[in-house]
Amino acid sequence: MNRKTFEQVVREALDGLPEEIAQYLEDHNVSVVVQDRPSREQLEDEGIDDPMGLYGLYEGTPFTERSLLESGSLPDRITVYQRPLELDFPDRGELIHEIQVTVAHELAHAFGIDEERLAELGLE
Repeated sequence: MNRKTFEQVVREALDGLPEEIAQYLEDHNVSVVVQDRPSREQLEDEGIDDPMGLYGLYEGTPFTERSLLESGSLPDRITVYQRPLELDFPDRGELIHEIQVTVAHELAHAFGIDEERLAELGLE
């Protein structure tokens, strides 16, 4: 799938997010961007060996750790990685669902929720 088509799938997935999640993205100025795959540094930072083992990544300061001094900083972002998602979810419906799960998972990190709690919530 080319980048333009994948970005359309991501928009479709974002449009289908529950209102509460979509509202958090908007209210907290979190952008969602697409990249081909994670960089080697991102994989190392996340402790992941498989270059196709990361679907998304939250980058920013968790809302629970912010101060007024950070009010002028760049917006937080959630990166969705095209190649790993395409490989594991060739069906468009499954791909859309996984993008939604990935965005919700990464947004949870923005609220300081760790991997263990995400697993409990079914967002692993």
